[in-house]
Amino acid sequence: MFEIRSLKRKTRRWLIVGLLAVVLVGVSGCKTLNFYRQAIAGEYEMLSSQKPVEKILADTNTPAKLKSRLEVVQQFRAFAETDLKLPVDGHYKKFADLHRPFVVWNVEGASEFSLEPKSWWYVWVGSLEYRGYFSQSAAEKYGAALRKEGYDVFVGGVEAYSTLGVFKDPLLNTFIYHRDADLAEILFHELAHQRVFARGDEDFNEAFATTVGQEGAVRWLQKHGRQEALDRYRADLKRNNQFVHLIMRTRADLAELFQDERNEKGKLKSTHIERRIPAADLRQKKKAIYDRLQQQYAELKQQWGGANDYDEWFAKNVNNAKLNSVAAYYDLLPAFQHILQLNDGDLVKFYVEAERLSKLNRKERREWLKTVGTLEQGKP
Repeated sequence: MFEIRSLKRKTRRWLIVGLLAVVLVGVSGCKTLNFYRQAIAGEYEMLSSQKPVEKILADTNTPAKLKSRLEVVQQFRAFAETDLKLPVDGHYKKFADLHRPFVVWNVEGASEFSLEPKSWWYVWVGSLEYRGYFSQSAAEKYGAALRKEGYDVFVGGVEAYSTLGVFKDPLLNTFIYHRDADLAEILFHELAHQRVFARGDEDFNEAFATTVGQEGAVRWLQKHGRQEALDRYRADLKRNNQFVHLIMRTRADLAELFQDERNEKGKLKSTHIERRIPAADLRQKKKAIYDRLQQQYAELKQQWGGANDYDEWFAKNVNNAKLNSVAAYYDLLPAFQHILQLNDGDLVKFYVEAERLSKLNRKERREWLKTVGTLEQGKP
């Protein structure tokens, strides 16, 4: 669940999973039971604190700032339904103030000497490469346990997520105050998950939803004649694209160093070849690549006229797991953008093609998308 453009707007979505799994499915182990318990408790907290937007708007004690954000959301919902053909249904008709900056915190892990992500299996949605906690302390505790096992670990806050229709998703204080373009992108992204979803394929789902979210935000700004805001948003996207390319090049360098391989689904995995490089030397070479990444970011910033969108991201704990959190959203993004272009910007045709791809097995889907993405980038 995240948009790299600003860490203050990180929306690494957590697709809530198995809220009733403890009852419906036989799970074993205290850690597993505790995880599902906290998921149920966290969702219940959110459901119980929701209030209908209509009542909040009618309340004379509601702060003007909150009212203005709730009013613009009504515009987004109507636009999503009529112009973007997204299943708005009853989503975002209620608001909840959780009195914290993030709704959940995701824990991600990767081997010290591989970009292969650690994955977890969940009821209903299959295998995902993150573990979500409604408590920051619980997420940090779990992350610390993974570090003791030798993993590179990234713990990141999540502003928004989708329940995939299990519940009607509410508006939250964690993202409601973002500027219009970013708020629109978040809502359109989350609603896109309701339209097309490939079970167990995080990269597919997030790249598809990111395409819809960004395209939807651009179209909304255009329709409302918000040229200044549109120019600013496109400038943000351009910097985001440059950042992503920097991260992807670094991942390629690391994969070569680690001798990572591709599995049958096209995902990076640890090599089966016995490495002849001592761990200490490998660790030193890894550090050199990350030092170069920091230097390249400093050079990139010089082109941005003072923008510092990713300073916080680079400030601490840049490691294999953190790089993977970027790849999940952007590895397949060029392919989806190209598919939209091939369909002349017709979103309904785009959804139909995405739905077709979601029905393929993951290996076929990945190969097709990577080929399309390569063509879009003009590579041989």
